Parts: sequence; structure tokens; C-alpha cells
Amino acid sequence: MKIVTAAEMREIDRVTGERFGVPSLTLMENAGTAVAEFVQWHYPSTKRIGVICGKGNNGGDGFVAARKLYDARREVAVLLLAEPSELRGDAAEMFRRLSMTPAIVRSHGELKSEPAQLVFDSDVLVDAILGTGFRPPASGLYAEAIASMNASGAPVVAVDIPSGADADVMGEQTGAVVRANAIVTFTAPRPAHVFGGLTSGPTVISPIGSPDEAITSSLQMNLITAYEIAPLIGPRPATSNKGSFGHALVVGGSLGKAGAAAMAGMSALRVGAGLATVATPKSVLATVAGFHPEVMTEALEETRVGTISMRAGKQVNALVKGKTVLAVGPGISRNSQTASFVRSIVKKHNCPVVLDADGLNAFEGHAGELRGKSRALVLTPHPGEMARLTGSTVAAVQRDRINVARNFAREHEVIVVLKGHRTVVATPGGEVWVNATGNPGMATGGTGDILTGMVAGFIAQNPDRILVAVIAAVYLHGLAGDVARESMGEHSLVATDLVKALPEAFRRVRHAAKNPHVEIHG
Repeated sequence: MKIVTAAEMREIDRVTGERFGVPSLTLMENAGTAVAEFVQWHYPSTKRIGVICGKGNNGGDGFVAARKLYDARREVAVLLLAEPSELRGDAAEMFRRLSMTPAIVRSHGELKSEPAQLVFDSDVLVDAILGTGFRPPASGLYAEAIASMNASGAPVVAVDIPSGADADVMGEQTGAVVRANAIVTFTAPRPAHVFGGLTSGPTVISPIGSPDEAITSSLQMNLITAYEIAPLIGPRPATSNKGSFGHALVVGGSLGKAGAAAMAGMSALRVGAGLATVATPKSVLATVAGFHPEVMTEALEETRVGTISMRAGKQVNALVKGKTVLAVGPGISRNSQTASFVRSIVKKHNCPVVLDADGLNAFEGHAGELRGKSRALVLTPHPGEMARLTGSTVAAVQRDRINVARNFAREHEVIVVLKGHRTVVATPGGEVWVNATGNPGMATGGTGDILTGMVAGFIAQNPDRILVAVIAAVYLHGLAGDVARESMGEHSLVATDLVKALPEAFRRVRHAAKNPHVEIHG
């Protein structure tokens, strides 16, 4: 799903009407209906709903929502922050269609009036004051109304965006902004919806009539949704066998870190790879083999400290034959000899390669050797590993995550999965996919190893659809974390809980892909 700017959203609305013949009144009717349906679904027992409207199109959406809620036999009160004569176009028409008489406020003093206070005292408030076309800061009557909403204590559902926010800002907002408990926006998200932390609850993106052909963006940014990845987890042919779904080879593990490689191997199987083999130092092979009997193992020559030796190169070269994908790095250690081994095998093999953890750290000071021109090379760094690869700092990476990932992917012709809140997947062509699943409970050792295995497992099944395989793994990894949090909580969640949660995450993706509304959290 494309992420668009506020200006591009206005153009999408215009093109929808002029080129595709969808009247703007229809778009507004559909938008207000989506808001009303959200309120009815999420607040089924609410007695009184207050709708606060500005004089622009955002207010017009609010008028529609109020009418729909009233028609659904809800108790609704509307507050208009303008004279009715100031309304224009579609908003004026939707005001005329209102089923109830609104309270009208023209000045700050009138916000304290009894009719206005009755609206603010509602059980749920709908914020329809300012939309994504607004440029902050809010001032005067609108700023005072925003303050009154924030002081009310009632949950707030924002129409399109919380009033006072700048839709194009990817960081912290300034000035008076409504503290929303949920947002219902339309057609496509804007940057603030994805990166702005604008709500404590969900942001729902509802289609209101714009065809896909009308939705264009210059940002080269997309939101990963269930719709894009559902085709990868559809029904399998009845004639399938284990050879139909690829063979992932994981090279990793070391004394004290055998579990990382084992988790990666098991995760590859859990997402559907037909076979998974973990090649690991011989002294820890029993630990890896005992993790799950479904994972095959191969013993590698090791150093005196229990890490993979350079002498293991010939073994791995032989093992790679017949494998669909090679994953390198989980638990492999930062031993200097092992780092040389990593660089040599990554350079040598032309099959798809997934590189993670200390496999990435092996290229600190050697990032120029990371080239994906002749094969698919997927890097999955956390900010610290990204900083080491770029010779930068974690703070610098975090300040500009999208461009750091995008520039590295372009320069090295690789796919970069920069992990963290809103994991970013950047492609060699400059396109970026942003993930909105996942939660802070996943900030625990081993979750990155689970992701490595999942990426390898999806690539094993889809070697001709590498990018979709990667974004599927990223989305489902976060969603599995969300599923696990529901039963484990954030503090008690551990990496293997994600593996257990994957079947339910798959089910939810299949279900969500059938829903035209996209919901994001966090």
C-alpha cells in the first residue's frame, strides 16, 4: 500500500472525480460512513457521541458520520466551530443533510456555553475539525477546541488525522494536537499515520472509492499489508512434497550461542520451507540437533574456542549445492578467523544469501565487499550492526532510518531489512517497504534469529519472488510477536514464543487479506 503526501492525497481525490467519475460527494459520504461504522463497532454500548466539526471537508466527513450514527439510533450531538454560512461545497451540502440541529460556536467564549459543554461531555468524541490538508500550528478557536477535547477524558476517534497534526511529518508533532485513541483515514496513509505515533490505538485505512490507478506517490514508500503477502501463504497443491518448497541452509552457531542457529533453522521450517539444515561447529552440534528433530544438522570444522574455522569453507561449499537459500550469521561469533570465513563464503556463492547478526559484523570495515548485483543478497541489521556497516553511529542511523537503509541498498545492490520500531525494507531500486506489526516485547535475545530463519524459509519457497518473500517474513514476524503478546505480555515474551505464534499469525493474515480496511497499530 503506497504512502502518500497530503498534497498527493488531494490530487488523488481530484483525479478520482475527474478521470474516474467518482463524485467528491460520494467520497465524503463513504468517508463519514467508515467513521460511523468504526465508532459503532468499537464503542457498541456508548450512550452519547459528540462530533466536533470544522468548516472544511474534514467537518463534512464529520457531518456524514453524525448523520449515520443518528440513523443507527445513537444519541449524537454535533458542534460546529463556524457559522453555517462559512461552509462551502461538499461540506455545506452534508451540513444540509444533517439529521439533528448542531450547536454552533463562533468564538472562544462560546466554547464554555452549555450547548458546547454538552458535546464535550459525551462518552465518545469524534474529531472532525482539521484534516490532512492543514498546516500547523492550530490557533484561536480551533486550538481551544483541541484543548477542550484533550481535557474531556473521553476517548477520541479522529477523522483522517488528529486535528492540529501535520500529515507529512514523520517525527514528533508540535503545537496543539488532539490526543486520539483511534484514527480512521482514507485511501492511503500519509507519513504521519505510519511514523508519527499519533494515536494510542489503531489507525484504520478505509477505501472510499479511489481506484488503485489513481493512487500515485513520489515518496517511494509503501506500507506492508496482509494483502501483499497473502498469496505466499495460500493453499498448497495436493501433489506437493517436501522438495516443492525449497531447502534452507543455515550456517551459524558457536560455543554458547548454539540456540541462535537452531532457532533460525526451525523458523525456516515453521514458515513452510520443505527442508532446513543447520551447519554448525561440531562441538555444539548436539545442542542444535536436540532443539528440534525436524532440523537436519552438519558438523563443521571449528577453532579452538568453538567457532567455525576457515577450514570449514570446503564443507560449506559442498553443502550449498542443492540448497535454495543460504543464511549466515545467527550465533556465529565475532572471532576473527570466523569473520574471514563468513566473508569468503558470502562472496563465493550465487544462491540467495541472508546475512544477519555477527555475519554482518564480519563486514565491519569491509562493507565494500557486500555486493548483490549477481544474486539476491538480503541483510537484516539492527541499528548497531547498520552503524558498523556504514561507519556511523546508532544515533545517526536512528535519526534517518529510511535514507540510511535506502542509500546502502542502492549503493550495494542489496535488500536491507533495518530492524526496529517500524522495520524498513529497502530495495536496490530505492523503493522502501515499512512494517507496522510488532511490539516492544520483541526486544529480547533471539527474535532476530527467528526473523533470519523466516526470511530464509520464505525465500526457499519463493526463489523467484525474493522481495515479497522478505516483506512477508518481516510482517509475519511482527504479527507473531503481537499474537504472542496477547497471552505472554510484553515482559515475559521470549523469542521462541514467536515460533509458537506463527500458525495464528498465518491465519490472521489470510483473514485480514479479505478485509478492504487496513489496520495498523503503534
